[in-house]
Amino acid sequence: MLAGFIGAAAYTHSMGYFVTFMTGNSERAVIGGFLGDYRLAWGAFCLILCFLAGVVIASICRRHVWRNHPHGATVLATGALVAAAVLDAVIDGWNNAERVGLIPVLFVAFAMGSLNTSFVKNGETAIPVSYVTGTLVKFAQGVERHMAGGTHREWLNYAVQWLSFVAGAAIGGLISLALDGDEMLGAAAVGSALVAVYTWFADIRWVRRQERTDQ
Repeated sequence: MLAGFIGAAAYTHSMGYFVTFMTGNSERAVIGGFLGDYRLAWGAFCLILCFLAGVVIASICRRHVWRNHPHGATVLATGALVAAAVLDAVIDGWNNAERVGLIPVLFVAFAMGSLNTSFVKNGETAIPVSYVTGTLVKFAQGVERHMAGGTHREWLNYAVQWLSFVAGAAIGGLISLALDGDEMLGAAAVGSALVAVYTWFADIRWVRRQERTDQ
């Protein structure tokens, strides 16, 4: 849900930059050159680089700093979103109705890359929170397995994940009607911080590890 909300915050108040859709950015980076829109191509390429940087840095931190800490990736994402809001306020001025520029959106792409390391198993992302295409493919395959004799568990998790992403995007779209671009970035940072706090207290595995450490 947070991924959908952040994506909506970036898309609705920018020049249409995608922070959750690296397939589209990859196409833009290539096609923009053929169309002569080098600004579009360069912006899409930079978004990909920042997304990758978010994944790499969050993965390094997971290995050496917070060691599978359940809320570490969200804390890193929150910091990037705060930086994006501050940069936008500095560059364009707070309460400016103009659209968010590319530089703040690059930090949002970094945050999205970080969020995609939230669920890791055996060193690899088990649930990519912004890879909706893959989620829908797995959902459809689960439906087929259910029809072939499986249970609803084959597809239910993927349906919930997709619906959560859509719900987050809808919430972001509704809020964007009332807030300007820099305010939307601030709202995304607040939302990310709330999720970080929630994961700190809600992940029972972390609580149990802490209790064993205390004992």
